[in-house]
Amino acid sequence: MGSTTENAIIVGVDGSEPSRAALRWALRQAELTGATVRAVVAWEYPAFYSWEGGPMPPDDFQAAAQRNMNDAVEVVTGGGAEVERVVVHGHSAQALLEAAEGAQLLVVGSRGHGGFYRTLLGSVSQRCAVHAKCPVVIVRE
Repeated sequence: MGSTTENAIIVGVDGSEPSRAALRWALRQAELTGATVRAVVAWEYPAFYSWEGGPMPPDDFQAAAQRNMNDAVEVVTGGGAEVERVVVHGHSAQALLEAAEGAQLLVVGSRGHGGFYRTLLGSVSQRCAVHAKCPVVIVRE
């Protein structure tokens, strides 16, 4: 991933408003601590994708994830803050957990689902909070 994660704040950015709120929080925290902010987005093939003729080539999925992240970072920072950007193929929670190994902090947004819905589907923020090896901040909108 390039630079060390020791003084890094890892933040999950998928383009959603909760992830933009998490990025805003991470940037403010980085100002206070002198940390580097590393935004991570993960992408997976959709369930309906097939090798015989999926809706778009694999490179397009990665490019779409990169565009999503770039747009979110530009909206939040206005181009004024330095944010490392990492695009990973895989499940969001696992990608964030791996990126956060040795990091100062992991920051994720919360979509606000609770109760029965979360029990059935699981949650990226919940999985990160349970399994991360560094402190986790879950930012609500």
